[in-house]
Amino acid sequence: MSLRTMALASLVTLTALASGCVEAPVHHHRRPVVIEQAPPRAYVELVAPQAPPVWAVENTGTRPGYVWAHGYWRWNGRRYVAVRGHWEPVRVGYRYAHPHWERRGDGWHWRAGVWVQD
Repeated sequence: MSLRTMALASLVTLTALASGCVEAPVHHHRRPVVIEQAPPRAYVELVAPQAPPVWAVENTGTRPGYVWAHGYWRWNGRRYVAVRGHWEPVRVGYRYAHPHWERRGDGWHWRAGVWVQD
């Protein structure tokens, strides 16, 4: 090891050791800001002006302890976008209501997939 390398290593070590020795008092000049909690989210009903396209059947097979949540069409404000289905762990004492669209007088209303108590 050269003299220059040893001097540099010593300087780095001395700097690292000395850096932990300095303590500066902390002064808070600002008053704490209290942020109010946002109100709970309100339920927003999604209504699309046109019927969703026909959904293609997904061949998934079976998986013990899980139920397949069907894929669906999501309305993005201008058009429908396909969302693939997924596996949901079975909940004892509940049944799964799949996501779907319902036709009403003012358009197509979205119903998210939820677990319903038996």
